[in-house]
Amino acid sequence: MTTVLPRVAWIGLGIMGSPMSENLIKAGYPVTGYTLEQDKLDRLAAAGGTPAGSVAEAVKEADVVVTMVPASPQVEAVAYGEDGILANARPGTLLIDMSSITPQTSVDLAAAAADKGIRVLDAPVSGGEAGAIEAVLSIMVGGDQADFDEARPLFDALGKTVVLCGPHGAGQTVKAANQLIVAVNIQACAEAVVFLEKSGVDLSAALDVLNGGLAGSTVLTRKKRNFLDREFAPGFRIDLHHKDMGIVTDAARTVGAALPVGSVVANLVASLRAQGDGGLDHSALLRGVERLSGLPARG
Repeated sequence: MTTVLPRVAWIGLGIMGSPMSENLIKAGYPVTGYTLEQDKLDRLAAAGGTPAGSVAEAVKEADVVVTMVPASPQVEAVAYGEDGILANARPGTLLIDMSSITPQTSVDLAAAAADKGIRVLDAPVSGGEAGAIEAVLSIMVGGDQADFDEARPLFDALGKTVVLCGPHGAGQTVKAANQLIVAVNIQACAEAVVFLEKSGVDLSAALDVLNGGLAGSTVLTRKKRNFLDREFAPGFRIDLHHKDMGIVTDAARTVGAALPVGSVVANLVASLRAQGDGGLDHSALLRGVERLSGLPARG
C-alpha cells in the first residue's frame, strides 16, 4: 500500500527555505511554493515543485503550510489579512512556522489560528545553510504532542535532531538560547583567531588542534574556512543574528535572566551591522575584533 504524503505549501524560499523545500520534494512530498523573488520560484519549479502566484493560492489546497521567513513582521504579513494563510487555508490545516521569531508572536499566532480551526507548531531550526542543504538541521518545536507526532515524518526529511520542547512558543525560546550560544561562540573564536595571528602562530594548525579538544565546537567546524579565508558570504547574515540577539535579550529581561556576556556580544553584533557589515555571514564578527585590535578588517 502506497502512503499518500500530505500536500505542502512552502512560504519563503530564501537561503534556508529553498534547500529545505527541495529536501521535501526529494522525500516525495508534493510542494507548492510562494516567495517574492521570481528566480527562487524558478528554482523550485526546476526541483519539481509548483510555484504559486500568492500566499492564498499556495495554501488553499494544502494539508501542511510551512513558513520560513526572516522575522516576526514577515510571519505576521503572510499569516494575517485577507490574502494571508489564516484566511485562505482550510480548517484542519497544520501550520508549521520554521522562522526565528519572538516567542510571543508564536503564542499569538497559535491562538489566532485556533479560531480558524488551524493547528500551529513553532519549529525554528539551527544548522545554517549547510545544515539545510544536508538535511541535518536541529529542529526545536513548540506546540501540541499530537500535532508534533503528525509532523514528525516531515521534520525527519529536513533535520537530524527533532525535539518537542514544550507548548506554543517553547521552540522559539530554545532557538533564542541557541542564537545566544552561537553568537558568543563565534565571538570567542574570532578573538582567538586575532590573538593567534598576532602571535605569529600557524592559524590553520592551531584551529585544528583546538577543535580536537574541549574548545572544539560545531561553530568552529562550520566556520573554520570563513576565519582562515576571510570569506564572509552569508550562510547566516549579521542582520538576522542582530534580530535574534534582540529577541533573546528582550525575552531574558522579561523572565529576569541576566545575560552579562550575551549583552556584550549583542552590542558587538549591532556595532558590526552599524559599520555596514549586516549582509555578511555572522563569522564576520572577526572583522569587529580586527578593528578593535588595530588591524584592517579583511574579507
